[in-house]
Amino acid sequence: MTTGAQTPGNPARPRRSRLRTFLPLGLAAWLVLEIWLLMVVAGASSGLVVFLVLVAGFVLGSVVIKRAGRRAFRNLSETLQQQQSGVMPAAARPNSEGNGLMMLGGLLLMIPGLVSDAMGLLLLLPPVQKAVSRTAERTFERKLREADPGGLGGVFQQARMHRPDGKVVQGEVIRDDDRGDAPREPRPPLTH
Repeated sequence: MTTGAQTPGNPARPRRSRLRTFLPLGLAAWLVLEIWLLMVVAGASSGLVVFLVLVAGFVLGSVVIKRAGRRAFRNLSETLQQQQSGVMPAAARPNSEGNGLMMLGGLLLMIPGLVSDAMGLLLLLPPVQKAVSRTAERTFERKLREADPGGLGGVFQQARMHRPDGKVVQGEVIRDDDRGDAPREPRPPLTH
């Protein structure tokens, strides 16, 4: 079954986003910076000091993640208990914000390196958490406003139309409830 639609011979290649271009470069630069800083600290003091700093960062990060996880679980169980008793839970609690950012800070502390430790320690500060949270919320809302209206069908259609090879998969939908009591015949094997 064909639709008669022509597939493009040589579709234009979509432009790469800035994130896909610069993220690998940024990660490589960050890795080089972390190694260089660890070597500078090891040269200024000793390898034992660097090892102790890395172990302390890992232990502190694991404690922070465990604490934030317990707090999030406690908030969830309190909310569920309130819902089961018929009481509407409060919209926002003063201690419920920042669990995700606190876990991210703990993860950054666990990653070996001095720059990641500094970023993790910054994320543990409540003013920094509020600023990052507000910035992320504004960015998310702006991206939602910029997005084209439509359902998921439009997204799948767009993804099919922008495939680099331009291939179209032909097929037919057979619903079992339309067949009634007719005997089932074996279906042919799927091939490319």
